[in-house]
Formats: sequence, C-alpha cells, structure tokens
Amino acid sequence: MQPDGILKDGHFYGFWCGDKLPNVYLHENTPDSKVNISELAAGKKVIIVGVPGAFTPCCSKDYVPDFISDCGKYKSKGVDEIVCISVNDPYVMAAWGKDLNAGGKVRMLADGNGAFTKALGLEKDFTDTLGTSSSRCKRFSMYAEDGVVKKLFVEPDGHSVTCSKSENLLSQL
Repeated sequence: MQPDGILKDGHFYGFWCGDKLPNVYLHENTPDSKVNISELAAGKKVIIVGVPGAFTPCCSKDYVPDFISDCGKYKSKGVDEIVCISVNDPYVMAAWGKDLNAGGKVRMLADGNGAFTKALGLEKDFTDTLGTSSSRCKRFSMYAEDGVVKKLFVEPDGHSVTCSKSENLLSQL
C-alpha cells in the first residue's frame, strides 16, 4: 500500500502503510531505559513523530509543540500514545521534552544509533544544516494501530513542515 505522504520523485525508500513497525529499541531519559517501539505499539493506537534534531528552531517552535497541544484531540480520537523520536542521545531528548513541557503528552525517545530511522529508510544527511556528519531522521508523522502503520506522512525534502504537521495527521484520523 502506498504512503499518504509520497515524495515528489515518487520513491518512498521502502517503508509503506501496512508495514509493521520494526523491532527496534529506543531510549527514554537514559541509555539504560530501553523501549522497544514494536512492543510499545502492540495493542495500541500510537502517533510517532520523527524530527531531524532536538532543540532545532523549527522542531522546537513550529512542529513538536503542535503535537503537544493537540494531545487531547488525539486522545479523543482513541490515540493511546504520542511519541517523538530523533537521532539524538536520551539525555538530550529528556531535556528537550522538559523544555517543551511534553511530560504526560508526548514521550521523547532517542534513536541514538539511528536504528529505527534506518529501518524506516528515512535517514538523511543534514551536514550542511546541523553540522554533523551522521545521518539524521527526515521529518515525518505516522499513525499506527497494533504496530501496523496506517497513515504515514514524510516531508518531500526531509525537513519542511507541510504534509507531516499535526493538523494534517489529525484530520486523517
């Protein structure tokens, strides 16, 4: 099945609506607190939001705050959990969540080694903008039921805020 947010070149890097979430561990708050994303989503309705980096201006001002403020709207549509992931370390993600007042609304999970991002085929080199040579995550939003992706929106250029924003995903539920 095709994704809802298809890239302009028509290619989607291998991950589609209807696919099961990968069996990958992320980290919450510390490297010792592992969270298996497929286990987290089992039997639940989950929103997963991927961003290029914690504390980046767009992610902090124009993107993740909308998912935080829309938490009640998602809950009213039966969503059990909202998760934000980024290729950052768990300490940075925890600090960012605290800075955004995400507690109890959006769980901030670190994809420190990029395993989740790579499993989705959504890695992107942000060397020019973030000054790091490691791959980061393209901006996306996803809705999964019982670990199966039902809606998936990936920004065509990997970083803009158009198709993956909260109001778009919310309107599709």
